[in-house]
Formats: sequence, C-alpha cells, structure tokens
Amino acid sequence: MTATSPPVHGLLWDTAPACRVELPDGSPVRLVTRYADVRALLADSRLSVDKSNGNGSWRGFSLPPALDANLLNMDPPHHTRIRTLVSRAFTPRRVEGLRPRIQETADALLDAVAARDEADLVRDYAGPLPVAVICDLLGVPEADRADFRSWTDTMLDPPQGDRAAAARAIGAIHAYLEKLLAAKRADPADDLLSALIAAREGGDRLSEDELTSLAFLLLFAGYENTVHAIGTGLLTLLRHPELPRDSPQLGSTIEELLRYEPPAPVLLRRFATEDVDVCGVVVPRGETVLLVVGAANRDPEAFPEPGEVTPGRAGSHLSFGHGIHYCVAAPLARIELEIAIGTVLRRFPGLRLAVPEGELRWRPSFRARGLSSLPVLLT
Repeated sequence: MTATSPPVHGLLWDTAPACRVELPDGSPVRLVTRYADVRALLADSRLSVDKSNGNGSWRGFSLPPALDANLLNMDPPHHTRIRTLVSRAFTPRRVEGLRPRIQETADALLDAVAARDEADLVRDYAGPLPVAVICDLLGVPEADRADFRSWTDTMLDPPQGDRAAAARAIGAIHAYLEKLLAAKRADPADDLLSALIAAREGGDRLSEDELTSLAFLLLFAGYENTVHAIGTGLLTLLRHPELPRDSPQLGSTIEELLRYEPPAPVLLRRFATEDVDVCGVVVPRGETVLLVVGAANRDPEAFPEPGEVTPGRAGSHLSFGHGIHYCVAAPLARIELEIAIGTVLRRFPGLRLAVPEGELRWRPSFRARGLSSLPVLLT
C-alpha cells in the first residue's frame, strides 16, 4: 500500500542534505537526511556524543550528573568499557527469558479491555506494557510499579502549566533507583540490575553513578520508544489491512514498520570534533549535528518506493542506529513489538479506529514520533 514521504524530506535530500536550522529551544543544529550520509556519520569517530565537544550552543534536555553518565553521552574508551560490562549482563539468554513474561503481561492487559467495545491502545496497552517489561528486567518490585509508571509518564509528558513536574519526576526516579540499587547489592536476584552490579571485566566494575545512569537510560529509552513503536505500528497496520501479520511473517512486518515509522526519527545529537565535510558542506568543529533517520529511512536511493510499506524489502533501516551506539536493547525491543502487536491482531481481528484518523492526537515533539492516544473499536 502506498503512502508518500513528507515533502520536506525530498526538498532536503535534493537541495540541502546538511541543512542548518534552529530548533524550538533556539539551538542551532545541522540536519543530515540522506541515508548514505546518516549511516556513514553514525559510524564516524569525528562526531562525538560527549557534550564537552560542543561549542556551547546546544541546549537540549539536561539531567543530574548522576543520571548523565550513560552510554549515550560517552565516546571511546569510556563507552567501550561500559558497553563491554553491559553486554556481559544484558545477555541473549536474559532477553529471551523475558518472552513468557511479556506475553503474560500483554494478555493480562488485553483481558482487562476485552469486555469493552472500545479502548485506548496507548493508555490501556502500549503505555503500561513497556513499563512492566522494564520493571521485570530491572527487578522492580510489584508494589513499586504504579509509582514507577506515574513518574515515567510525568517525565515524558508533563502536565501543561507545570514546568517543574518533569524535574520532580526525574528526581523521584533518581532517588528510587539509588534505593533499588542498594537493595540489589545487599540481596542480589536474577535481574539485570543485580547482574550489572556483579559484572566485571579484568577487575573493573561499574561505579554507582554509572549503574544509576544505565538503569535510567534503560527506563527512558525502553519506555518511550517502545510505546511509540507499538502505537504507530498498530495504526499503520489498521491503515493497511493487506500487510502480512501471521506469526511466521510478523517479524519482517515489524522491521518494515520500524523503517516506515521510526519512534525516534531524529537520533541523539552529535558534536563535530573537527571540521567535517558532508556532501560538500563543511560542518565546523563544535557544531551540533542531528541525524534524521526518519528521512534516511525514506530515502529512495536506499529504499525503492520508500513510501510503500513492503515487508521483507532489501536494505537495513537505521531506527536502532548504526555503529558503536547501535541500540544495546534492540533484541528486546523486537521481541516486545512482535508480542505486543501480534497479540492485539490475534485477539481482535475486527479491530478498527474509533475516530476519523484526522482526529488522532500526536505527541508534540520534533525528536519522537508517537501517538498520545489510539482509540479503537475492538469488535
């Protein structure tokens, strides 16, 4: 089924592949949009994620220092050290072991709405499912999970008129994670936090701030991106009922949904550590670069007829990144999406939108692509 790429993508590919713009917060940045350029720059060591390499013009989202010492703000060798330690704890066995619990949680959430005629699949399903998965992964006790979700929702979508709400939520999460880490250190369990505490490489271990920051990163990225991917994935499938959705084919459909509607169309900012030539445009040292995977994934030079949703197509999307910062939790995200989307389709074959598509509400963000709600009729 055919859709069209946003017109601005074509304009940027053709005339301004490294375009200088100003973000809503006033930060001047350079947008890079062509697939080949984005992929190459994701693996280019001259682009740093360390904010100390910027020229000071980037404003962006700030965190307390104890939450900032994570993989998204580190270059090698610090990034290499922590990624190695994380990989020793975030094993394929641990990720695969979550599958039964993810399925159980998805079924329980859908059981709660099955008796109704209508549901909001963001509020009732896509939102609570990733929080439950992350809580299972980190080892958050059941009694604390309602608070955990409330803080997460407030952090990502603070109430209008309360500018301090997000900061309070971040502070509450920080305090809670410190308490949880202390409990895991005193009484280890079979969860990722306990494994991260125990992980070592040549006698090296993660510091307290590194542990807290990693836990926060898993919460932040694993929640927001998965919520958006479930919601937009289901919407795309409702638009295109002809797409393959049976279990043997669902994996390839999920990959195409990720290409077509990446939950984070603009990846983490980078800073040029020296002058970098991009398509004949010199990006000066210290300038902020934003790599727009939402445009790169629709580049016709990389994906013929990119506005079509075509499961099984050749080529690799960039929605999980590329290079040393490729998403460490990508295997878990794929399992979550296959279970989350597949379970809805299996249980509610008559699923359809409850409102005209033009009335759907989207999160106001240049960085994330996600629905605020997805009202559906279940039968």
